Amino acid sequence: MTDKIETPRKPRIALMGEFSAGKSTLSNLLLGARPLPEKVTATRLSPVWMAQGTDTPYRIDMDGGIELVSVERLEGIPVEETRVIRLFFESDILEVCDLIDFPGISDPNMSSDVIERMLEEIDAVLWCTHATQAWRQSESAMWERFPEAVKARSTLLITRFDKLTNDKDKARVLRRVMKETEGQFGGTFPISLTQALAAGEDYDKWEKSGAAAFTEHLITSVQELTQTVAMMDETLYVARPPVELADVPEINSDADAEPFMLENPVIDGDPNATVVLPRRVQAADRVERERPVRDPDAMDHPSQRLGRSSAMTADRCDVAADDYDLTLNEETPTQIAS
Repeated sequence: MTDKIETPRKPRIALMGEFSAGKSTLSNLLLGARPLPEKVTATRLSPVWMAQGTDTPYRIDMDGGIELVSVERLEGIPVEETRVIRLFFESDILEVCDLIDFPGISDPNMSSDVIERMLEEIDAVLWCTHATQAWRQSESAMWERFPEAVKARSTLLITRFDKLTNDKDKARVLRRVMKETEGQFGGTFPISLTQALAAGEDYDKWEKSGAAAFTEHLITSVQELTQTVAMMDETLYVARPPVELADVPEINSDADAEPFMLENPVIDGDPNATVVLPRRVQAADRVERERPVRDPDAMDHPSQRLGRSSAMTADRCDVAADDYDLTLNEETPTQIAS
């Protein structure tokens, strides 16, 4: 027996893409820590719904039943019998939205039913596509199943963009992807997630990786999603274990197990800086850079707690794909918004 606890409705953003497209790295970047133990492979799990808090992890089976789980032994959870795994962390981004990490859509060992049974829970998607084989037919086929409203609120990340070694290849891939996905995403961003993680406090490297433009877009998207969800006037009822947990079975039990999070040191920074630089990777050497002062009218918006960045005021670079050759010469990854 479970209780249903009324909770405030937050936007729910899915992390999706094919196997090895960078979803795990994206998750690390957004959360400021690795959400799962290194030995646990997210692609072998049911969808993992991550929310703010310190609650005990649990799974929800196909009939709505609940079992407590050990985060260290998630791979022992039966995928075909599990609708979703619920994990709880303390993270800036989870204060304003929930993240749902889906298994790779191309995994031959993963039934498409595992993904489809959670699609109705999604408000928007961050879709990762590998630059060297961007937007494959299998990705397009899966994306066709999504409602148009979800597509319009979603973002396409062309990951590992640094693997394309020259400007000509970058422009060619971007043009092709933009053409093939026209009208299907709210924004498209070339990005190197590994470079973003390694940027430390070096804002120039963070910007060059493509993360600055993407983060600005994400902040705006979450703001808009929050307003959209509020207008839906719906309450989310989440099945949770009752207060007394003694009678709730625990699978793969580990009495001493606690949710695994990497150390997440806070880096001192200029309180007037436009960007709150990363708290997940501290650079050995600080690179000082003059930055514009924040707009004081925007200081209290919850989007300022989104992971790595606060409200970014730099002008967004909206260009047509035909102009990208020039942009590439500036070595600045570009946002292309639909």
